[in-house]
Amino acid sequence: MAALRRHGHRVAPFKVGPDYIDPGYHTLAAGRPGRNLDPVLVGEHRIAPLFRHGARGADTAIVEGVMGLFDGRIGHQVNAGGFGSTAHVAELIDAPVLLVVDTRGQSTSLAALLHGFRSYRPGVRMAGVILNQVGSDRHEQVLREACADVGLPVLGSVRRAAEVDVPSRHLGLIPAAEHGTPALRAVAAMADLVAASVDVDAVVQVARSAPAFDGPQWNPKDEVKPTAGRPVIAVAGGPAFTFGYAEHTELLRAAGAEVAIVDPIRDDRLPEGTAGLVLPGGFPEAHAEALSANEPLRNEVATLARSGAPVHAECGGLLYLVTKLDGQPMCGVLDAEAAMSPRLLLGYRDAVAAGTSPLHPEGTRVSGHEFHRTHTMPAHGETPAWIWRDHEGAIRREGFVQGGLHASYLHTHPAGNPEAIQAFTAACRGRV
Repeated sequence: MAALRRHGHRVAPFKVGPDYIDPGYHTLAAGRPGRNLDPVLVGEHRIAPLFRHGARGADTAIVEGVMGLFDGRIGHQVNAGGFGSTAHVAELIDAPVLLVVDTRGQSTSLAALLHGFRSYRPGVRMAGVILNQVGSDRHEQVLREACADVGLPVLGSVRRAAEVDVPSRHLGLIPAAEHGTPALRAVAAMADLVAASVDVDAVVQVARSAPAFDGPQWNPKDEVKPTAGRPVIAVAGGPAFTFGYAEHTELLRAAGAEVAIVDPIRDDRLPEGTAGLVLPGGFPEAHAEALSANEPLRNEVATLARSGAPVHAECGGLLYLVTKLDGQPMCGVLDAEAAMSPRLLLGYRDAVAAGTSPLHPEGTRVSGHEFHRTHTMPAHGETPAWIWRDHEGAIRREGFVQGGLHASYLHTHPAGNPEAIQAFTAACRGRV
């Protein structure tokens, strides 16, 4: 993405699946918001319109895949590949695929691997290969011969390079917004490496082989109706709260809200006239001391929530509302404590709203995604936010609904649930 931008292209960046961290780096690389394409969270019918919406004004769109080409939601297959997989999304938007192959530890066997990938799901158009982690000139030669044996062109050969590494923590890469200048340097190094190693013009030609993406564009104004007035809805941002979808604020504005970004680490007041609060996910556990030190804002958040104002908290936002996070005082809105856990909880969930909140009537069904290595004690309030069955069939209750508050570990995609944004904004309007 960064290399194409250097070549003068206007690049629209996308990521398959529910990832929040990669789109942050995409935003740095492309200079425009990184967006997600996730059929599980928004439905197959919305993928192409959301793609067209995100690609407006661009001449090239790059979609980064998720896991392996055919890896999607476990137990939900689409022909010969997983539902929500990169292959599935590629078919939904009729995009050619460049297969990036980690070539460490293999040479001629690459031909068999490529043959399998190309034949496994014939509807996926394999346009070429980028060799990654190549060790030497001789290694590259043998790999290129393997690609020629199966008739797939090589568009690039990328050598191992430590300068493009980005450090990780318990849920993956450190987000770009937290990593700061080193993230910019890493993206610049990636651009240097790709410009020297990949035939960027050939990549553009592959992109241009895709059919024109005619058809309807997703438009937030078609999904919600504006409420009377302009309620101020504060949305937490800054280093601790980086897990959000670009369509969320677009829908809030389309529903008539005035969106104001607040950084709970640095800002000591909520925006003037705040009628509702959105606390997205992120890494508050990595910033617990700094969040705790901002007592004035913690007190304002607690006062707002206890007044019955609509508050929507997901994952990291939930942690900010407990009494203590890893021993550090938080907002104290929820009678619960949170701490790091040795167990990673990860996966899609089909959930039912356990109680009525400003977002969902009781009984509402949603598809969401859970991704955290913390836990709350207790795991849910008197009225949980959600109920679902785990992979073993056991019923699980999770989250908190009390007053105007809906707090949960479950991430949902606003474009898949626009009625929730409509209801939340209307509830905030009632506070003006």
